[in-house]
Amino acid sequence: MSNDEFPKAHLESLWAPWRVEYFQNQAIAAPDFFTAAAQATNDAEHLVISRRKQAFLIMNKYPYSAGHLMAVPYRKVVDMAELTDDEVLELWQLCIHAQRLLKECVKAQGFNIGWNLGKASGAGVDDHLHLHIVPRWIGDANFMTVTGGVRVIPEGLQPLYERLMAFQPNLEGRGPSHP
Repeated sequence: MSNDEFPKAHLESLWAPWRVEYFQNQAIAAPDFFTAAAQATNDAEHLVISRRKQAFLIMNKYPYSAGHLMAVPYRKVVDMAELTDDEVLELWQLCIHAQRLLKECVKAQGFNIGWNLGKASGAGVDDHLHLHIVPRWIGDANFMTVTGGVRVIPEGLQPLYERLMAFQPNLEGRGPSHP
């Protein structure tokens, strides 16, 4: 092996043993974790941040960035045209609530907000639509993402869940996004 090849081969290995949790959970996870979370009484166990009459806000267990949230209707629907006006309104209000919460708690500087509808769009769950709210920061696409194709998530789910829950009372009375 030449000197030019050795560093490259060595640097292409990135150990992330905690990611095995994702693959193991894929095989044993509830087939519809959104419905399970919708019906649960223990919000912390399911990482549910907030509930409304028609929809709820939940943390993504496999986030694109720390604080990646999803607004989900309780009713399992596939097509946006199936949503009622009340569901659309509450999903949008939860999106606004999520933005306010993430600006306060994790100092988000921007957001990617969107739907992945159908397998072809990259939806991990294609039979229960949901709206992604992904916080972003200037410079967050760092060298790990650009050169290694790897995301670095700087905070654990449980500690961040606790921080998000602690910040929610700060948002009371700030517009239509609170219950």
